[in-house]
Amino acid sequence: MTQTTRDQAAQTLTQIEEVTAVILPEPGTEIVPLAAASDDKAQDIRARMAELDMTNTQSIISFGSKAQAELQVISQEMLADVKNKDVGPAGDSLRQIVTTIRGFGAEELDLRRERSWWEKLTGRAAPFAKFAARYETVQAQIDKVTEDLLRHEHTLLKDIKSLDLLYEKTLRFYDELALYIAAGEAKLADLDAKDIPAKEAEVAAAAQDDQVKIAQELRDLRAARDDLERRVHDLKLTRQVTMQSLPSIRLVQENDKSLVTKINSTLVNTVPLWETQLAQAVTIQRSREAAEAVRGANDLTNELLTKNADNLRETNRVVREEMERGVFDIESVKKANAQLIATINDSLAIADAGKAKRAAAEADLQKMETELRDTLASARARATPQPSQG
Repeated sequence: MTQTTRDQAAQTLTQIEEVTAVILPEPGTEIVPLAAASDDKAQDIRARMAELDMTNTQSIISFGSKAQAELQVISQEMLADVKNKDVGPAGDSLRQIVTTIRGFGAEELDLRRERSWWEKLTGRAAPFAKFAARYETVQAQIDKVTEDLLRHEHTLLKDIKSLDLLYEKTLRFYDELALYIAAGEAKLADLDAKDIPAKEAEVAAAAQDDQVKIAQELRDLRAARDDLERRVHDLKLTRQVTMQSLPSIRLVQENDKSLVTKINSTLVNTVPLWETQLAQAVTIQRSREAAEAVRGANDLTNELLTKNADNLRETNRVVREEMERGVFDIESVKKANAQLIATINDSLAIADAGKAKRAAAEADLQKMETELRDTLASARARATPQPSQG
């Protein structure tokens, strides 16, 4: 909620206290007849009786209608004001802000949870990133709704004042109807006690030629009297309906006052509390993430220390072992010496075998050479011709 809206809501609290402090008067129920009325009220009743013209039907029909004129003006003004409103009911805005806050599900507030496989597959943001985005959206929605609520609050305050005026005018109309009813009943009493008997006596005393005319006037007077009686009855019904409308006006007004108080409490107390809680949720999560980052760094440091200690021990072992070794291992020297001796022995054995083989081969060669030479000599002897014997 913006600071301007918060300041205006705080300023409106004074107006709310003023309108809620207004006490509306209770309507009276008794119709005081002319005979029992005080001098001032009797004068008012006679003034309304003077409005009646029993020879004019329109005067009887419209009797008491002037009292309703001012009430109709204020009612029409309120209706026109309702038609000119371009905002919805205040209750809708209250429900909207509640819905906005409830948009944070419990799973969204659990910022430590891992993303589901579906969220990872669809590329949805991590819980905190999603929460931060939702927080910014909700903050903007809260600002908009609170501005609407403030406008509703001003409208309702205006309506309450208009209802005060409407109640006052309705109560005045209610009291005025009592005067007209008392005037009508007093007129009826005069007609029954004076005017009609006098006209009846006039008919009885009239000449034969004038009797028909005066009798018609008597019938007209009686008809006018009946019209007035019906009109007075209608005024009584109207007064009864008006009396029923007064509590209705007060009930609507009390509802508006309650709603204004609730709106103001929401703006001044509830919304800042909601904003504080949401801000705390974000701050707590940021602190949690910072703590997790520090814990990760500490874990890494401890892991490095442990691994370095292990590596140092292993390296020290290898180095010390190498330092304690000679340039050549004695076992390797022994093995090499044995191999060298075996090699020399193998060489001598091979050389002796070769010498023996060469000696045998030389004897074989001499033998083969002797055999070859003998064979050749034998062959030459066969080829020389023998001397003749005769």
